[in-house]
Amino acid sequence: MRKNIKGIAAGSLGLLALQLPGMTVFAQAADRKARLANALQNTVLGMGTVFVMLIAIALIIYCFKIIPVIQKKFAKKAEPGQFIILRTDEEGERIPLTIADYDREAGIVTIIFQKVGATTEKLGHLEEGEFIQDFVGPLGTASELEGLKKVAVVGGGVGSAIAYPIAKKLHGLGAEVHSIVGFRGKDLVILEEDFDKVSDKFVRMSDDGTWGTKGLVTNALKELIESGEKYDEVIAIGPLIMMKFVAALTKEYGIKTVVSMNPIMVDGTGMCGGCRLTVGGETKFACVDGPDFDGHQVDFDEAMERGSMYKPFEQHKREETCNLFAKEVQ
Repeated sequence: MRKNIKGIAAGSLGLLALQLPGMTVFAQAADRKARLANALQNTVLGMGTVFVMLIAIALIIYCFKIIPVIQKKFAKKAEPGQFIILRTDEEGERIPLTIADYDREAGIVTIIFQKVGATTEKLGHLEEGEFIQDFVGPLGTASELEGLKKVAVVGGGVGSAIAYPIAKKLHGLGAEVHSIVGFRGKDLVILEEDFDKVSDKFVRMSDDGTWGTKGLVTNALKELIESGEKYDEVIAIGPLIMMKFVAALTKEYGIKTVVSMNPIMVDGTGMCGGCRLTVGGETKFACVDGPDFDGHQVDFDEAMERGSMYKPFEQHKREETCNLFAKEVQ
């Protein structure tokens, strides 16, 4: 099977992978086995087939990296809000990473990641010119941005990497874009110049006051709203706790708010159930139904509790991987 698929173009693989949203392990018992078998078959078909070369690696700080990869057919189809799934090597796990930027003419897709687990640790050790084993996508539902005239885009931490392509697309559509971006401190800042180019108003916030104004993004958003700014929509992307309070704030003012639940995705295909969440009383999956949802309908407390379940395992696997790299250099 692997040999036969090697010749398929990356674009075809992306379309193949897009069939996955119809599959979930939380189906009724009667057809659960059939769905799982079908999902497994499609996953095997969609993975293990594309090698993507890293053309450049920009080290932001010890835990952030920006990696542009050559993948022309992906770049032509990529849209803000969508994500890719990759594996670093044959024995690696699949992880979803949201597309941070794309250049359709150059055929480049850019991803930004933070080293928090085993796979991102491995990814961080790759050098320019090396290859990723698999790179599948684009997946997920693209952000709905058409028709918006004035939008506040709120990004927090590494979530700013997801907020940027949205701000960029809105700017290209002629919308007035107010970007509010926050980091813990100056050393963690990414995409500052990029946001500046696509924003009509760019508000910088930091927890320690070393970059922009000291305070929370919600403080800045509230000030803008109370100063008379009228937004068609607020789009918030960042830590779950940040998005929770942004949504709580905008609900007071009756402003439509969209949040990205990318932070809770694990598998990216709807098979593991790790990104299951409650939206408006209904069960949804961030990877197949989103990742964008109505922020006023999301049960953030449940999502945060679910997300915290994986942290000990994630940390253990990263430490295990770090130890392996340490042994290699001895």
